[in-house]
Amino acid sequence: MLSTTDLALEYAGRSLFKNANLSFTEGNCYGIIGANGAGKSTLLKILSGEIEPSRGTVNRSPKERISVLKQDHYLYDDKTALETVILGNEELTEITAKKEIYYAKEDMTEQEGIELCELEERFAELDGWSAESDAEILLNGLDIPSEYHYTLMGELPEEIKVKVLLAQALFGNPDILLMDEPTNHLDLKTISWLENFLLDLDSIVLVVSHDRHFLNKICTHIVDVDFGKITMLVGNYDFWYEYTQIRQRQIREQNKKAEQKIAELQTFISRFSANASKSKQATSRKKLLDNLTLAPEEVSSRRFPFFDFKPDREIGNEVLTVKNLSKTVGDRKVLDNVSFIIRPHDKVAFVGDDSLARTTLFSILCGETEPDEGEIKWGVTTSHAYFPTDNSAFFDGCDRNLAEWLCDQTGLTYETDARSWLGRLLFSGDEIYKKVNVLSGGERVRMMLCRMMLSGANVLVLDEPTNHLDLESIASLNDGLIRFPETMLFSSHDHQFVQTIANRIIDVTTGHFRDKQTTFDEYEELV
Repeated sequence: MLSTTDLALEYAGRSLFKNANLSFTEGNCYGIIGANGAGKSTLLKILSGEIEPSRGTVNRSPKERISVLKQDHYLYDDKTALETVILGNEELTEITAKKEIYYAKEDMTEQEGIELCELEERFAELDGWSAESDAEILLNGLDIPSEYHYTLMGELPEEIKVKVLLAQALFGNPDILLMDEPTNHLDLKTISWLENFLLDLDSIVLVVSHDRHFLNKICTHIVDVDFGKITMLVGNYDFWYEYTQIRQRQIREQNKKAEQKIAELQTFISRFSANASKSKQATSRKKLLDNLTLAPEEVSSRRFPFFDFKPDREIGNEVLTVKNLSKTVGDRKVLDNVSFIIRPHDKVAFVGDDSLARTTLFSILCGETEPDEGEIKWGVTTSHAYFPTDNSAFFDGCDRNLAEWLCDQTGLTYETDARSWLGRLLFSGDEIYKKVNVLSGGERVRMMLCRMMLSGANVLVLDEPTNHLDLESIASLNDGLIRFPETMLFSSHDHQFVQTIANRIIDVTTGHFRDKQTTFDEYEELV
């Protein structure tokens, strides 16, 4: 059991939440949602004991083992992947170290022998003898090749490190599992494996995520951090969303009826209060009026940007032809003799577990990188806009403010026009004078998407546009791209995003090339 009593947090002079009385029970998975800055990640840190709340307490048994998904990718650079996973069980790690000290002794006292026996007993209770094999099973499940298991973390690719740290958090079936954005940088195949793993776990699981499909698949409860408080609702994300929409409509309808009744009573009172024969009725209605109140419509911290991509011209019959494309990056051939034809109105999701292959392909298609071999031919009526997964070149070292940057990038002339567009993307007031080199990851993504909206392109190329966005921004972008009438090439780790937009799926992973005219769910069934 994990619970909180009158939990409150104040940060930078404002209250993020207060009077939070929550109870988390074994076998349930709790999805923590809320706008950026609402306090989701901070709540996890309070529950883990990493930081102290402003007021209130966190209650859990000291016997319960808590595991937290680490965010520092450089913390274990001197450990192998296998060692890093086993370090997830701190007690087991400590017992193993103590055992080694005792066994290194040439002679042991009787007391030391007793202590060693106790250590061995606890070691067996923690499944210490199967720790390495259990760790390898997790690494294999996360699709980490065996040759990486004994490689130092400092030598591993970043996408492998992410998976190793996830395996560490999952290792040893902890009693309480806390994870902040566990699906970040994971491919769709690995996310599916994680979903199934968590569904079979009997622990208390709390997870912050912006992936709607992931929350729908695994969550038994939704914990919403909003309105300066924390509320819990039984059900998955879709159920929570429908419930809150219905509840808000009910409040608005109740208030509308109440306002009509108030207006009727006020009219009657003002008309007949001076009339002796009607004075009793006017007094009675005055009492009714005094008792009528409007239900408070709370102001949410959630904000929805507006995305709408309108091409300047319709696309012709010929869009894109790719023939025998090959490219080696470093010592690895990431694209090998790739060929495909893109037709008008195709919305193609590029999937697979090789993100470098997708990024390299998009970079080549948009003229950022030259292929080693092959041919690319764009149709004469096409114009494309590119969203790269790494946008640092657009912002790092740039001292322009948001309005100036947008004018530079798009050809807008007047600050008033830039301000209008920035307002749609949730930048208001003096925010437009903020320097772009200090923007957060999500703010940079919104700026890049604004740049694309102003391009008027009839082919959109987007490499992981959902990274760094909150749930509200992802939902708005999702809707905007569904409305886009022309051709789109994109990649995303967000299952619902891919499923609702794509009408064609291509995997360009070397040795696994597939091209299917289908939705993503149908594609998964085929492969």
